[in-house]
Amino acid sequence: MDRFNAVVAFIRVVDAGSFTRAADSLELPRNSVTKLVQFLERELGVQLLNRTTRRVSLTSEGVAYYQRMSRVLDEWREAEADLAVKHARPRGRIRVDMASAMATQIVIPALPDFYARYPDLQLDIGVSDRPSDLLGDRIDCLVRGGKVTDPGLVARHLGDLSLVLCASKSYLARHGAPAHPSDLERDHVLVRYFFAGTGRTQPIAMRAAGEEITVNGRYQIAVNDANALLAAGVAGLGIVQTPAAIAKAHIDDGRLTTVLDHWSLEPVPISIVFAPTRHLSARVRLFVDWMVELFGDASQMKPP
Repeated sequence: MDRFNAVVAFIRVVDAGSFTRAADSLELPRNSVTKLVQFLERELGVQLLNRTTRRVSLTSEGVAYYQRMSRVLDEWREAEADLAVKHARPRGRIRVDMASAMATQIVIPALPDFYARYPDLQLDIGVSDRPSDLLGDRIDCLVRGGKVTDPGLVARHLGDLSLVLCASKSYLARHGAPAHPSDLERDHVLVRYFFAGTGRTQPIAMRAAGEEITVNGRYQIAVNDANALLAAGVAGLGIVQTPAAIAKAHIDDGRLTTVLDHWSLEPVPISIVFAPTRHLSARVRLFVDWMVELFGDASQMKPP
């Protein structure tokens, strides 16, 4: 019996959570997948899986074997995919994690261009504003806003996104438009963004004609997701600070209106981040190069 296929079957059972789903994804009879895993356990002389009528789970030996062999299988597939990139059309899977608004407002709308170039590549996009574990979650790369301060990571700068302040027409009808940043402290309500993990809220730093001011202001709602931030702004819950590229559709259709346009805000640096110990496959390099192009265009999007 083919030991390689047995390893593939074992990993697929773990990923799928059941023999039945693994068999369906491998297009094999369930009994064949069961025999492959049993063969692997006999060859290794250990039990890899605990089986019940409802679920399967890893034994302690199974956890260690799964972690190492899944990396080996990834390297195997990456080597084959790299050859495909050099000789024909690139193929394979890319696992990337990014913030929700970045995914929904910038990256996903541009993906038809990506697939016109690379129709055989697959993207698994984890959409979350929460920190991710590159190695533990087996992610190829992360796309994040803000400065990358972790010395254990490798970051490539994609671009800087201009920020805008905006609010709904219903909010402005109730409160009026601020004439100066100091008005935000006295007469207005902000929708604040707080960072997952620390709970720290993001202040608003503005400058114009040599004057600099940092505003914290009062808020009734704070969120840790950029799409939720926009939704709160559209609902009239306060003034929001957000990248112009992310708010563009809402501004264009009139759901949001920019305020304090003559004041500039500190742009947000966007980086794509890798683990230094992870081999950067050819297909991931293609995705990174495409992202550099995409965010180069997004960086040119200035406040209206």
